[in-house]
Amino acid sequence: MIFDFIEIDKNLKTPIYQQLYDNIKSAIECGGLKKSSKLPSIRKLSNDLKVSKTTIENAYNQLCIEGYIKNKPQKGYYVEADINLISINKVNHSIKNEKNIQKIYKYDFGSRKIDYSSTLTDWKKAVKNILNKEYLLNSYGEHQGEFLLRKALEKYSFTVRGVNSSVENIVIGAGTQSLLYILCGLIGINKIVALEKGAFIQAEQIFRDFGYKIKYYISDESGIDINSLKKINPDIVLINPNFNIINGMNTTINRRIELINWCKQNNCLIIEDDYNGELRYITRPVHCIQSFDAENTVYIGSFSKILLPSVRIGYMVLPEKLNLLYSKRSLNYNQTASKTEQLALSEYINQGLLEKHLRKLRRQYAEKSKIMISAINKIFKDETYFVFNETALNIMVKYKKDLDKEKLYELCESNQININKCNSENFDFILSFSGIADENIENGLNELNKLIKLAIKKQQVGCTYPSSLLKG
Repeated sequence: MIFDFIEIDKNLKTPIYQQLYDNIKSAIECGGLKKSSKLPSIRKLSNDLKVSKTTIENAYNQLCIEGYIKNKPQKGYYVEADINLISINKVNHSIKNEKNIQKIYKYDFGSRKIDYSSTLTDWKKAVKNILNKEYLLNSYGEHQGEFLLRKALEKYSFTVRGVNSSVENIVIGAGTQSLLYILCGLIGINKIVALEKGAFIQAEQIFRDFGYKIKYYISDESGIDINSLKKINPDIVLINPNFNIINGMNTTINRRIELINWCKQNNCLIIEDDYNGELRYITRPVHCIQSFDAENTVYIGSFSKILLPSVRIGYMVLPEKLNLLYSKRSLNYNQTASKTEQLALSEYINQGLLEKHLRKLRRQYAEKSKIMISAINKIFKDETYFVFNETALNIMVKYKKDLDKEKLYELCESNQININKCNSENFDFILSFSGIADENIENGLNELNKLIKLAIKKQQVGCTYPSSLLKG
């Protein structure tokens, strides 16, 4: 056993033998040293701690007298006491850590995984190739992000999303949240930000951290309702134009232009969260808002669902007015994304492997979404309405009967079924098909349907829902 927990400070007034006694006693009382554990010999501990044998012997003798340890002739010192006085705080800390351990589910409709059948052999080769180039890795990365990756993204983002960018105004970071921290620092304080309720939880936390006032706009079948923006009069509007909570469709081109014009006239900055904008597989991808308005739009993209969730690389394209301010501060920001992965991604893009992988994912998720929708219609029949979110790879579900959502979440957790909680009042839960195997979808939904029956409250008479939301 390694006794690194023993801390001896020779500058303290407390005698060293007393410090040693206190360390070992505490370790026994909190359960760190179990009954019958062997302690190091006096000679060994004396050498390790660089203190006299007499000091060690005095501490051991006191522990023997109090019954914490026992000296067994010809064998050495062993822990005798069987005590476990872990504090309440420590117990809670342990329980909290256990909850943080990733749980394995029988049926996983959560959104934190991708399909295991997505082979990433080419990506592994790209990473390995960079690791073999040691001369690239013996220095810190560039503050703004690796030049090679920003150059690759300049071409890639224009090709697949129509983004107007240059190497100079692309900022790399470890995902959307880290980029929003930088952006909010550039924008300043005392701002009003408008977004869709329940759609941008992680972004909301950043805005709250900066003290922004958060207001919620509403949407209609064409996308964001401009009249609702007029009532809010925000300084910033955050939008994902790839998904409409009403019908699951893109924000229409007319509504995009209307939004751009209103924001220009009212000095309102647009933040476009283009989450998986290139991952369209049923409808055709529509160019991003930034392609129509590079002067007043901050574009944010990422690769979590295209490559791997563990590859934490996102990028932000700043309009010139913000890029000038950023360039003055850029050296003060530490880069949060792995240099190795950035360089690997630049090679992956330049060799055309990302677009190749993207084409494969589109075919794969097109098939998987058909399986999912067909199974929902078969199992839930007319008891639900739902909205299909193509780019997020999920389906938002509302039960027509009054459902106890919290009870359903508890039942799912205890029965090894993972679903996403829904923060929108319009839906009960979200089912993602990104990480579950095709052959498990129908069985998983059958099991979920049984739990839903247990969580249904008494049906409310006369409860109806908009026909425009019905699918299937």
